[in-house]
Formats: sequence, C-alpha cells, structure tokens
Amino acid sequence: MDSQIKTVFTLLKYTYGLVPIVAGLDKFTNILTDWSQYISSGFVGILPFEARIFMIIVGVIEVIAGIMVLSRPKIGGYIVMVWLIAIALTLLFGGHYIDVAVRDIVMAIGAFSLVKLADSKVEQ
Repeated sequence: MDSQIKTVFTLLKYTYGLVPIVAGLDKFTNILTDWSQYISSGFVGILPFEARIFMIIVGVIEVIAGIMVLSRPKIGGYIVMVWLIAIALTLLFGGHYIDVAVRDIVMAIGAFSLVKLADSKVEQ
C-alpha cells in the first residue's frame, strides 16, 4: 500500500506543480485562453493598471506557487489551495464562470490532499 500512496503523492505533486506553472506562463501569451475574461468588470474598474498587467502579475504568482509545490509540497500545496479558493470566491462573487469556480474548489481539495500526504511524510 505504501507504494500506491507514494504514487498518488507523486502524481498530485507534479499535477499541482506543473499546472500552475503552465497556466502562469500562459498569462503572458494567452495561448490557452484570454485570461482577462475571468476578471469581473467591477474589479477591472478598480485596478490601477490594465487587466493584462494584472494577469501577468497573477501569472508570476502562479509560476512561483508551482515551483513551491515541486520543491516544498506541503507549503506549496497550501499556497495553491488558498490561491484556488480565492479564484473560486472571486468568480462566485462576480456571478460568472460558476462552473470554473466549482472546478477550482475541487482542485483546492486535491491540493489539500497533497498537503496531507506531505504531512504524513509519504514524500520521504
């Protein structure tokens, strides 16, 4: 059973490490999607700069979070979990992309699962 748990841990670690890095880098290119569409117009109105600049900042944060997961899964997992919950709440309060918000909550649960496995010293 220990090898199965280690396999799950490794899968979660690379998923929650690489996906934020890819999504973060895509904030610079918008190849996967136009990320600024997920920002509510009310929020865009209070930004002191363009939505594109905001998304680049978000991208940098996501890349750092992904690197943290790969290097320090317990700390990085918490960062990704909180980040996903914040995104989900923003989408829910904005009233758009509810399906994406639900997906992000489910992903946050997966990140929390990674933290719990890291907590149990599976990674060693």
